[in-house]
Amino acid sequence: MSGIVIAQRFCGPPTSGNGGYCAGLLARDIPGPSTAVLKARIPLDTPLDLAGGTGSWVLTSPEGEVIGEGRPASPGDLPVSPPPPTWDEAKAAEARHIGIGQRFHPICFSCGPERGEGDGLRVFAGQVAGAEAGQLACTWTPHAHFANADGLTPVEVIWAAMDCPGYFAWVVREGRHGALLGTMTGEVLRRPRAGEPCIVTAWPLERSGRKETAGVALFSAEGELLARAHQVWIVMSAPPRPPVAA
Repeated sequence: MSGIVIAQRFCGPPTSGNGGYCAGLLARDIPGPSTAVLKARIPLDTPLDLAGGTGSWVLTSPEGEVIGEGRPASPGDLPVSPPPPTWDEAKAAEARHIGIGQRFHPICFSCGPERGEGDGLRVFAGQVAGAEAGQLACTWTPHAHFANADGLTPVEVIWAAMDCPGYFAWVVREGRHGALLGTMTGEVLRRPRAGEPCIVTAWPLERSGRKETAGVALFSAEGELLARAHQVWIVMSAPPRPPVAA
């Protein structure tokens, strides 16, 4: 068992860890495809316990509550990505990111527009022209601030880059609503180097009750598949209606 602290800079909502980043921490030492399940809010700037090995990992709060689990997965659990758009098409889609005109999570590590280069990832996925509603893309170039000593982007940062696009795929398709990442099953085939231009894509899969599933993928600018993931989002309950005045 080892101690781990998820710093404030890796937030999703202001008071909890970015779902993709935390899922990536649970998956990074599992060879091949892996599944991360987020069971509760991930506290920030708080000592947590991360225990396990190549078979599975468990993240525990100071009170002993299991708040996340990582385990091996099958390649069959991963989605087949549509062909990626070109760099120019992804760049054009980026300009249509719905978060440009609306505030969602402005300081989110993955998609927050108020995070500067090298502080947040600034992944702004938008609708691909001519594609089905919810098929999104954008460009992303990993910053050197996130690279390991070997110059490669860490697994947890790659998972974070694939996090929010899956949510926005459903927002574009169904309209604005709140949802939390519950499960992410992913595989990193090749880690991009810092400064290597990449394309992020996302597309909605199925909706059942309060569950929305999405596919996400990371490609090189030339179309090489670098990583892919299947996500399960839990739609938050609608807020109560205000009482009608008599």
